[in-house]
Amino acid sequence: MTDTLNTGTGLEAPAADIVAGLTVEEKASLTSGASFWTTQGIERAGIPAIVLTDGPHGVRLQKGSADHLGIGDSVPATCFPPAVALGSTFDPELLERVGTALGEEARAEGVGVLLGPGVNIKRSPLCGRNFEYLSEDPIISGVLGAALVNGLQSQGVGGSLKHFAANNQEHDRMSSSSDVDPRPLREIYLRGFQRVVEDAQPWTVMCSYNRLNGVYTSEDPWLLNTVLRDDWGFEGLVVSDWGAVNDRVVGLPAGLDLEMPSSDGRSAAKLIAAVADGSLDESALDVGARRVVELVQKAVAGARSSTGSVDAAYDVDAHHALAREAAGRGAVLLKNDDAILPLDASTSVAVIGAFAEKPRYQGAGSSLINPTKLDNALDAITEYAGQDNVAFAAGFTTDGSDGAALAAPAVELAASKDVVVLFLGLPGSYESEGFDREDLHLPAEQLALLESVVAANPRTVVVLANGGVVELPFADDVPAILEGWLGGQAGGSAIADVLYGAVNPSGRLAETIPVKLADTPAYLNFPGDFGHVRYGEGLFVGYRWYDARDAEVRYPFGHGLSYTTFGYSDLSVAADAAGLTVRVTVTNTGDRAGREVVQVYTGLAASGVQRAPREIKAFANVALEAGESRQVEIAVRNEDLAYWDIRVDRWIVEPGAYSVEVGASSRDIRLSAVVEVEGEQVRIPLSLESSIAELAADPIAGPIVMQAMGSFASGMADTDIFDEGGLDKMMASFPIGKLAGFPGVPVTPEQIQQLIDLSNSQQA
Repeated sequence: MTDTLNTGTGLEAPAADIVAGLTVEEKASLTSGASFWTTQGIERAGIPAIVLTDGPHGVRLQKGSADHLGIGDSVPATCFPPAVALGSTFDPELLERVGTALGEEARAEGVGVLLGPGVNIKRSPLCGRNFEYLSEDPIISGVLGAALVNGLQSQGVGGSLKHFAANNQEHDRMSSSSDVDPRPLREIYLRGFQRVVEDAQPWTVMCSYNRLNGVYTSEDPWLLNTVLRDDWGFEGLVVSDWGAVNDRVVGLPAGLDLEMPSSDGRSAAKLIAAVADGSLDESALDVGARRVVELVQKAVAGARSSTGSVDAAYDVDAHHALAREAAGRGAVLLKNDDAILPLDASTSVAVIGAFAEKPRYQGAGSSLINPTKLDNALDAITEYAGQDNVAFAAGFTTDGSDGAALAAPAVELAASKDVVVLFLGLPGSYESEGFDREDLHLPAEQLALLESVVAANPRTVVVLANGGVVELPFADDVPAILEGWLGGQAGGSAIADVLYGAVNPSGRLAETIPVKLADTPAYLNFPGDFGHVRYGEGLFVGYRWYDARDAEVRYPFGHGLSYTTFGYSDLSVAADAAGLTVRVTVTNTGDRAGREVVQVYTGLAASGVQRAPREIKAFANVALEAGESRQVEIAVRNEDLAYWDIRVDRWIVEPGAYSVEVGASSRDIRLSAVVEVEGEQVRIPLSLESSIAELAADPIAGPIVMQAMGSFASGMADTDIFDEGGLDKMMASFPIGKLAGFPGVPVTPEQIQQLIDLSNSQQA
């Protein structure tokens, strides 16, 4: 940052007053970047430029030529585990610490806004950018995303919540329309964003490239103004994803304040011309410019806040240790038959797989970090077990070159050791920003090697390195599987920590691992065609889909094993206006300390609307010593029980008897209870289009209508056209306005309308 930014000369006045003193040309210039990563400053007004740079799991500040896809070099920074691993921690306290560390590094490098976190829903496991997203569930995404933003902004560096909204694939991402019905849009795809905005107030929200229901998000006033600002109370600035602007003159009044990167003055010229010819009200330009100045004011205050100077620094070793902790906490132990893990240091180990020596630790694209250090698992395993107990064979290559000659030595080595630790995973060319995956398979040569290694030594532990889930056809053939995800720069050491028990695994799946791609919810609606992708699965994303269909999965949402065991007892649930208070006693019933992720799911079987059997609404990450018991209290917010009612276009908490299930995954429910929730009765005014069933349920119209129809129904039933009860079923959905005039119906349209008017007037 410049000295001007540090001193904040000229920025003491309210932003609106500063903008009032600017020319139209100056205001227009503020709403577009000055370069690839910097905003436009105005020297005469004392407005400095600030730096926005990529995250979300590290500070990617480019030194030389700037680009968006990670080609240009960047300064060294801690590469924390990407969101795929952070999401599996289910630990907002840990993520807030990671966010704080990111803020320290960003501030030290003079960065005003770090572009992250990403909270888009993992709609399909094929999305090439899933490694940057936290979960298939909006509550998990919202809680963890808010923690990251709170940590980051505690250091005086702004977050940028992205990618807003319904950006759930990379294919045709610049223009494809995500066509989503109102309920899933609100309940699944916007809910996580809403949680972060309301709980953490990120300084910026980044609009996405795509269209939403036919409208570019960069020029959608409903999305950027009505929903984001009016409904959720967002106070900050909306910035475009880099190159996401379609029509700048349309986008500015729609709520897009800042276009990035620089357009070399073209956008500013269009705005100036539009103000001049009257097609753009200057007040819209004032609003955008004011929000940019407010962002600059926050960045200036943040640069001063902790150090009083721009010479901020951070502890490289401490941040590496935090990255190691986070990677270990995000690893998910999927299977551990016969307690083959943790390994004993005296056990001879064949370490096989190129990823053990040359780790794949982050995804490709705009989040590519130049790490300060880089651990590998082979070295870390050797540190635990000693050189004499560890031998290595690559077994395959990761760059697409011919590795056939590497397999035989690896199989020979496997047969000579007590245990094999086999590192498998996806090469970087399989998943990246900019394109989606074609399948969920591991490379064929890796699967062939696995088969041969297991035949040579059945005591094989598989360790996975991947940013998106993969099919695991070998799950029944090996005794242990450790999902290490992309673990960041310290992921190699973290994997060794878990393998040897220095870290008791506590990661849980924030997304379902399916048996095969064809089982997944979006399978028939991904990636769309002719510029549209239909979200045809509706509300049933991720575990909601599998649980509603009682479908087989490889490993369910929330699953993850430990080296200890946990018992649940004494569940109690109370409801009040704030929501639910869930209390449960959790006991570590094993012989070593560990962490349990207690998951709270709710359902409403008698709901009047379509619902999943269960939805996670809250969770707690609980650390317990061996033998320790603790009562855990978990709050479920009242608003998280709500569904989006399309009849009244707002959130409604439906009254009724809610099931509350507490467990270790969506398929491992330990305790359940039922609680009455008062909720809200929604009454829709009656009309001639209302069904007979709707009028029958009305306290005023019901008795009159049913009495008047009694003779008609009796006469029809005497014809033997309908089986017993069949007439009632047919008539229930019949619009009352169409019934009048039928032979034998003893009411006129005028009488029905009078009855409707009477009922509506008395219940208004």
